[in-house]
Amino acid sequence: MPRLAVIILTKNEEANIEGAMESAAFADEIVIIDSGSTDRTQELAEKHGAKFVSHPMDENGFAGQRNFALTQTNMEWVFFLDADERITSMAKDQIRHIVQCDNKGTYSVERKNILFGQLMRYGAHRPDYVCRFFPRQGSRWVGIVHEHVESEWPKKYLRDCLRHCTYKTWEQYFSKFNNYTSLSAKEMMIKEKKITSLAIFLHSFGAFLKSYILKQGIRDGFLGLVMSFMAAMYVMVKYMKLKNMQRLKDSNVYGRRI
Repeated sequence: MPRLAVIILTKNEEANIEGAMESAAFADEIVIIDSGSTDRTQELAEKHGAKFVSHPMDENGFAGQRNFALTQTNMEWVFFLDADERITSMAKDQIRHIVQCDNKGTYSVERKNILFGQLMRYGAHRPDYVCRFFPRQGSRWVGIVHEHVESEWPKKYLRDCLRHCTYKTWEQYFSKFNNYTSLSAKEMMIKEKKITSLAIFLHSFGAFLKSYILKQGIRDGFLGLVMSFMAAMYVMVKYMKLKNMQRLKDSNVYGRRI
């Protein structure tokens, strides 16, 4: 009978790892791929019976980390779970049934996001679908920031599968904000994407309108307004970082040790 591995990427996730593993306890194996934790992540993971593998993040980013994870299990099916996510009770039964029947497909699962204690129903953080569940063979991850799966299997969907406890503090939010905008800028730099000051403004304003009006972030109250504004800021900052990288490169400073 086919078996399932739930794979969790971690770095200093002692506050989240136990909850994630408890929601994944139905799996045949839990594999933790850790990129250098200095807290109790390893201790807690091994306490709950997980296979713990240390592997530094390299220039291939999250896609490289996830592809490495695929080599660390022999299970026929894999489900990628973030440490701050929880698999719902309803989804567990569906996942078990799919694995047992070996109903091959690349499954995008519905994820409902919780920001600062509030379930977001609209806007940029409304429920979304993320591709996380598929047969191990015939699938691989590509991309640096917004990595995605390339697979030979047909696309399928699962409803109400994950709860995503994204941010509890603004310090946590801005730490990820800074990291992801930098990674995104580097990815665009590699692709030699060009951007003008006017385009930065238009893209940013468009991101706000898309989140607040088109995706109805206005219906999530004050937090909906704030997060729509932050969606615009995310776009602006990643492009400003790209523009600065291009400026430094053009002046022969980019990449030079100072």
